[in-house]
Amino acid sequence: MRIEGAIEEIIFRNEQNGYTVFIVDFKTTPVVCVGKLINANIGENLALDGEFVNNNKYGYQFSFSSYEVILPSTLAGIEKYLSSGLIKGVGPITAKNIVDKFKENTFDIIEMSPSSLAEVKNISIKKALEIGEKFKELKKLQNSVMFLQNYNITTNMALKIYNIYGSKTIDIVKNNPYRLVEDVDGIGFLTADKIAKNIGIPNDSEYRVRAGLIYTLLSSVEKSGNTYLPKTMLLEISARLIELDLSFYQETFDNALNSLLLDKSVIIMWHEDYEIIVLSKYYFYETSVAQKLSLLNSSMNLQKLDVNDEISHFEEKFNITFHQEQKNAIINAINNGVSVITGGPGTGKTTIIKCIIEILKEHKQKFMLLAPTGRAAKRMSDATGEEAKTIHRALEVASGDLATISRFVHNENNTFKTNVVIVDEVSMVDVALMHHLCKALPRDCKLILVGDKDQLPSVGAGNVLDDIIKSEIITISMLTKIYRQSNDSLIIQNAHLINNGKMPIINNSSKDFFFEEKENLNDIKNSIVDLVVKRLPNFTGLESTQIQVLAPLKAGICGIDNLNKCLQNSLNPPAVSKMELAVGDTIFRVGDKVMQTANNYNLVWKKLNGFIEEEGEGVFNGDIGYIELIDYQNGEMVVMFEDGRRCIFPRTEISQLSLAYAITIHKSQGSEFDVVIIPAIAGPNMILTKNLIYTAVTRAKKMVVIVGEQKNLKRMVSNKYTAKRLTLLKDLLINANNKIKQLYD
Repeated sequence: MRIEGAIEEIIFRNEQNGYTVFIVDFKTTPVVCVGKLINANIGENLALDGEFVNNNKYGYQFSFSSYEVILPSTLAGIEKYLSSGLIKGVGPITAKNIVDKFKENTFDIIEMSPSSLAEVKNISIKKALEIGEKFKELKKLQNSVMFLQNYNITTNMALKIYNIYGSKTIDIVKNNPYRLVEDVDGIGFLTADKIAKNIGIPNDSEYRVRAGLIYTLLSSVEKSGNTYLPKTMLLEISARLIELDLSFYQETFDNALNSLLLDKSVIIMWHEDYEIIVLSKYYFYETSVAQKLSLLNSSMNLQKLDVNDEISHFEEKFNITFHQEQKNAIINAINNGVSVITGGPGTGKTTIIKCIIEILKEHKQKFMLLAPTGRAAKRMSDATGEEAKTIHRALEVASGDLATISRFVHNENNTFKTNVVIVDEVSMVDVALMHHLCKALPRDCKLILVGDKDQLPSVGAGNVLDDIIKSEIITISMLTKIYRQSNDSLIIQNAHLINNGKMPIINNSSKDFFFEEKENLNDIKNSIVDLVVKRLPNFTGLESTQIQVLAPLKAGICGIDNLNKCLQNSLNPPAVSKMELAVGDTIFRVGDKVMQTANNYNLVWKKLNGFIEEEGEGVFNGDIGYIELIDYQNGEMVVMFEDGRRCIFPRTEISQLSLAYAITIHKSQGSEFDVVIIPAIAGPNMILTKNLIYTAVTRAKKMVVIVGEQKNLKRMVSNKYTAKRLTLLKDLLINANNKIKQLYD
């Protein structure tokens, strides 16, 4: 059955998949319709194909499976359509003027003779042509998105694909849907494979095998942090993925791999007596980091500076006494091109940085303080009294014409104007970010890397800090003596016990480290919610927003997905006056605490700095903020991040946000929270490790509360498993260092 009518009211809309509940005026009768739409604009005319159904809760509805956008024929309808916001640059006044001029021929004029629009008041020839182009683009967009939705691709993902391929979307996807795996973030092999099967592409197609190889490499990068795979492993995993017998289709696999080599998507090389396959991008990243670090390291001063007097002066000024290993760390940092300072909590890393800064000032040296996240940068700034920036902010995301040349303003052609760069929390810096940072360092710059080698590795690919340490070509200062520890504080003491594989001290009479024994998962979940909502705010005087739940897992009763829903319902429940927006399985509400889960270099933000409004681009993985506004009609959200940046998220980017009342321990790296709550639950040994619980505990400034069973905590503490990342940086550093020695010796 088909019904036609204009959208009168939008009741509900899920921006992730386009599912919309709305009312259309069908033969002067309001009809509730349910189904998926690309856009939902009041006044838009639709022809809907479906059937009437009786919903037990909502009554009779028209459930449609497909639809067409019908251009209105009446003058009032044409005017309403043009002024609905579908065509940017055409508002109510302009729409009325156009319809008054061209009457029923309006759409023909816009599509076939857009220059004629310049005859309308306040429309230039340039604007007239732009309106015509936007109208044609809208039709192409609607056709492409509806085509993709036939293959169960969400509206947001369809829009993302269209933004990449444009008007060629349908032709490209019909010809080779496996291109989606290589070109579109978020499209996996299985999605492309379903489209290909529907289109009729054979299972043993070289396109399919190539996509399987690429997807396997990308999955290894994203899920395991590897930058390469052994060739035999790559072929075996890919063959299992696409369910082809490798021995029978060996030639097809070889041809697909050769095509990747020919277009330079991958590099094949020998490593440790076997062939490996490296995604070209990551080989370039690791090679450039190795070369730059080796160059900087070779530029150390031939004349060593004696800074013992400066260190003594600092000790007197701040009434402290450095341990000899801390003094050595300061001396090494001052006298080497590249140096690493690593140690656990309380070993004096921040105090060492402050002393280095004092010495640099004494010697009239310019310096920059950097950290991977906004929270880490703020903590660094608060501790030192100096400005600290995130690495991304220091690099400055390029825009306009610059963006076509380089992602960042600062690079090898426009380096930082500084003598020294100090990077804190370097354990969470992935190889891609390290590459961009190294490019921006001047040739004669000192680089001081500070971090905790026992923290979890970066969320992104690579194992930068570990590879640098294991290469043994960079001067490493290991801090082992605990410098900062209050007599009645257990956080630091327990962190070191955990790091040494020993159970923490469980003493609930302490002031900052508590364990609540619960066996049942629902009891653990309920206790965590109660702690965040009532008990800890009453006990500490802190707001619930200052209390962060850090969970080991995403799924399950005590995983972050479920905990976020429970905490949201308690802290920010639905209300008649509160706007909300459904994106996939997540409902966002005004006031929700959210986290950015991917680097987005194109989102524009504004920030009020005193009376001056700053503007820039870039929102990054791990940034936490709060939803200020939801524009239901346009599917947009306004988020205020903790550092004061305000950003408008269009409908296509909202899926990059997640609720952040509870976050994974991995996502907490580089951050510090007043109070941390950790569920101690059973789970996979490969995930629930000593490093994981150590990282969680060291995120707390004032208090740690663990809820669960002590036996599960003991399992984690005694589990020394660490997943080995397959990376090349260590060997590339050694090779680059040897080449430099040959040049200078």
